[in-house]
Amino acid sequence: MINSPIDNRQSTIRTINPTPFFFAVLSIVAFYYSGLNLQFVANEVIIRVVRNSLLVLALVIPVIAGMGLNFSIIIGAMCAQAGWIIMLDLKVPGIYGISGAVFSGVIISIICGYAIGTYLNRVKGREMIATIIIGILGAGIYEFIFLVGYGSFIRSHNSEMLLSRGVGIRDMVDLAPYRNIIDKLWLMDIHGIEFPLFMLFIAGIAAVVLKFMLSTRLGQQFRAVGIDRMSAELAGINTDNTRIKAIIISTVFACLGQIIFLQNIGMVNVYTAHMNSDIFSCAAILAGGATIREAKIRHVFIGIFLFHSLYIVTPQAGQNMFANAALGEYFRSFIAYGSIAMAILLNIRVERQKANT
Repeated sequence: MINSPIDNRQSTIRTINPTPFFFAVLSIVAFYYSGLNLQFVANEVIIRVVRNSLLVLALVIPVIAGMGLNFSIIIGAMCAQAGWIIMLDLKVPGIYGISGAVFSGVIISIICGYAIGTYLNRVKGREMIATIIIGILGAGIYEFIFLVGYGSFIRSHNSEMLLSRGVGIRDMVDLAPYRNIIDKLWLMDIHGIEFPLFMLFIAGIAAVVLKFMLSTRLGQQFRAVGIDRMSAELAGINTDNTRIKAIIISTVFACLGQIIFLQNIGMVNVYTAHMNSDIFSCAAILAGGATIREAKIRHVFIGIFLFHSLYIVTPQAGQNMFANAALGEYFRSFIAYGSIAMAILLNIRVERQKANT
């Protein structure tokens, strides 16, 4: 039986992911009740696009490769922080320090990505929960290295970073030698809204590189493995090796994203800066319309815009609506975790609709 054009259109309408529309409506309503200035919100959203674009882009390839949301990008964030700490410890100044942080962070993230990918090959079908556990384990190892190891079995070259007891790094480390060196390049001001063109250019280049990567033979292998792992193996693809490459690329992207994020912030909260980088990134890409089986580059930027627009205005909206400042802050946690739960439920509904058509 041949489906009519009307049936095809109805099927398409039923399978449209409603998540971005839901977030758009929530953002508009929250912005209205927040009373915030549009110029302020626009500036904040642009800053967050610059800060978070690479972190969210890091999620695309694992989804395409059939591994779901990679919560272990938090390991890439910790690799970036390790890179910054190494440069601060060695007192490498300016652009040389940024380059050194990138180089050392990427090297560590490649090693960690390989280890994570190898482990995920042993828990096929349960990658998402495994990456959450990996992130928790990695955070413990990271804290042990810099809270116990630095100053004891790891020699310190910068006494200003040490705790008063002589072992461990202080909670907060200033990135003053590197703050705003690259994100203040090529600024454009249009009616009070600042556009950091150089940093937006970097985000665009990262998206182009990812798009190109997906068009190569390796990208086709990612798609083949994600669609049907058994068929990919029969076609001669080393699926385990392909999955490891997907996680390595994801971890490296996360590392670079966290380096940009911290350079923009101007400081490293050594033991907590990486926290929620995975949660917020996953929430953002889901808000943009991605699913646990399908992700595209457009989902990344739509999601960052929608999620962070809502994230910015909800505290003030909550305060104005309920006359409770604390309640406005609770909205942030609700939006971050609730959006993932809601998006996954909506995504399951869409997947079921697709399966029935």
